[in-house]
Amino acid sequence: MYLSLSGRKRTGFISACVAVILYTTYTLACGFYSNRVLQEDLVPSVVIEVPDEALRPDSENVALHNPSDAHESPTKIEAPRPVGIGTANATMVMLARNDEIDGVLSSMATVENRFNREHGYPWTFLNEVEFTEEFKSRVKNATSAHVSFGLIPDEHWSQPNWIDEVMATKGRKKMAQAKIIYADNVPYRNMCRFNSGFFYKQPILQQYRYYWRVEPNVRIMCDVKFDPFDYLRDNNKIYGFTIAFTEWEKTIPTLWSTVKEFMVKHPEYVNEDNALGFLSDNKGKTYNLCHFWSNFEIADMNFWRSEAYEKFFDYLENRGGFYYERWGDAPVHSIAAALFAPKEQLHFFRNIGYRHEPFQHCPSGADYEGLNCECKAGDGLDYAPQSCIRRYENLFSGK
Repeated sequence: MYLSLSGRKRTGFISACVAVILYTTYTLACGFYSNRVLQEDLVPSVVIEVPDEALRPDSENVALHNPSDAHESPTKIEAPRPVGIGTANATMVMLARNDEIDGVLSSMATVENRFNREHGYPWTFLNEVEFTEEFKSRVKNATSAHVSFGLIPDEHWSQPNWIDEVMATKGRKKMAQAKIIYADNVPYRNMCRFNSGFFYKQPILQQYRYYWRVEPNVRIMCDVKFDPFDYLRDNNKIYGFTIAFTEWEKTIPTLWSTVKEFMVKHPEYVNEDNALGFLSDNKGKTYNLCHFWSNFEIADMNFWRSEAYEKFFDYLENRGGFYYERWGDAPVHSIAAALFAPKEQLHFFRNIGYRHEPFQHCPSGADYEGLNCECKAGDGLDYAPQSCIRRYENLFSGK
């Protein structure tokens, strides 16, 4: 539906060959100019470069605002309990449109069959317009678990009125000329901004701590014979993923320089045992474009609700890069999790088989055994040239 590298709108690529070709036009997505300033005393092991203002979009010419004004989180209510053996305070979350009902039901079926039929975690659906009664009825009939429907407020979804539309239009046209996918698509940018800084603020989600993000038209390709929510909770993890690869640099030309500015201003938020090595090959001087593919993420919303992340998102929001460029929620989430949490709190769910066209992760070795997988062991993006899994593994191997 919402055209997202995070996954919402990719519709159908068949062969692995096509996937490789698409990568050059699709996968790298949502900065770094010099005048070097070393800030190693402020941010351990990070080389900070403050960008040339002349090379950044005219952010100083844009009316500044206080992003937190639109971020107030409502009072929590008690969460529905799982109807099965699930024990965590968690929900499945899907952003979907009414006309995506077939893809929604397809994804629900695979998640229910492979995992949730036994665990019974509730489902939460979000949309920027009201769901139809037909949509609600068909979704409720697809699960025995509790189902909730949330309407996204306009201020959380639409382009803010303080964005300089002339400048934003200029940026979109420039990307379109470069043949960047979703270059001139504003709803796509709305979705990226929403998933970056607003989904966890929805009243309907305040009652939950953990979530599993599900997209229309995805497949869970192996039985999930454990509870991922319990795993995160019991092992003090804040973010879990199945696929990691590189973004398209042309969509985020000033994102990294903005991140480094934030680290200079707020070194207190950068964890000493961070995963900077996943994001950068030169101690933070430049961004290597690695990110976790966020259309699958199982994570702790308390991390997004933390002071560090809220301040970080506000800083990005105030730069306008979601609209002047095409910053995506995948790099935003990945950068924050890698910098503000200890690397040990990140987790690669090797034993969850997942596919969202055109990419997939299939377990291998001992992780594959006994899971009734529909994919061939190890058949996926894990060690393809564009993958960042080795960089993630190197965080823990001492390389």
